[in-house]
Amino acid sequence: MADGVGWMKVGRKQEGRWAWRLTGFVTLCVYIFMFAPIVATVILSFNASMFGGFPMTGFSLQWYAKLMANEQVLTAFRTSLWIALVTSAVTTAVGVVTAFALVRFEFPGKQALSTLVILPALVPETILGVGLLVLIKAIDQPRTMLLLVLGHILLAVPYVVLITQARMVGIRRVYEEAALSLGASRFSSFREITLPLLIPAVVGGALLAFTISFDNTSASLFWRPAGVETMPTQILSMLKISISPEINALGTVMILVTVGIPLLGGLILQSLTRLKRRGQPTEEAR
Repeated sequence: MADGVGWMKVGRKQEGRWAWRLTGFVTLCVYIFMFAPIVATVILSFNASMFGGFPMTGFSLQWYAKLMANEQVLTAFRTSLWIALVTSAVTTAVGVVTAFALVRFEFPGKQALSTLVILPALVPETILGVGLLVLIKAIDQPRTMLLLVLGHILLAVPYVVLITQARMVGIRRVYEEAALSLGASRFSSFREITLPLLIPAVVGGALLAFTISFDNTSASLFWRPAGVETMPTQILSMLKISISPEINALGTVMILVTVGIPLLGGLILQSLTRLKRRGQPTEEAR
């Protein structure tokens, strides 16, 4: 009887090991399927041949040089950069104030407001883009840059609110109450106490909003004015004409911007946090 139980335990352990190995193998295949095209795009952007493909005929930066001389691409880059900066600034301000109100105050309609703010993140961008396009067509409103920026803000606000809320919940209310008891106003308490503690969430939300706006494709296709191209829509228009190696270079630039900026922001935040901790006195020194 004891031997049978022992063999059953050994069998279960082996089955568990094989299950974990199979899970790891499937996960690895999924990652390869997702990231192999990105790696291939980056590698082929340095291919000397105008016919993108393997094996490479040589190493060259000519496609990046041609990309920098392409006025349409530069115009699209400036447009996307301007929209992303405005979206990041406005979304961060609105998101921080909204998150502060939802966490710190009780008021009628709070749950409805919270649901309304998060709703754009729950609806697929294509459906949201088509819906708003139908709306502006129904009211005979022409597509403008202002509507495009407002659309990007609408898409990015939920993520800033969620990030800031997660940080706000961890900040104890007693700090603000102590400042208020010493005569500080509500705004001064927020500016001097709460906002410095929210800096990691503020920076993280701003970088995420910038990335969402800069890399947005589906909403920009529906909301952009005629004749205005952003970086994603410019890539799509170039793909319709021909598959030029410049697209690989442009895709590499997009990858560096959308991935590099959040990583750089994370490194800066870690450095600032370490410096702040080093500058604080220890309990023994106190």
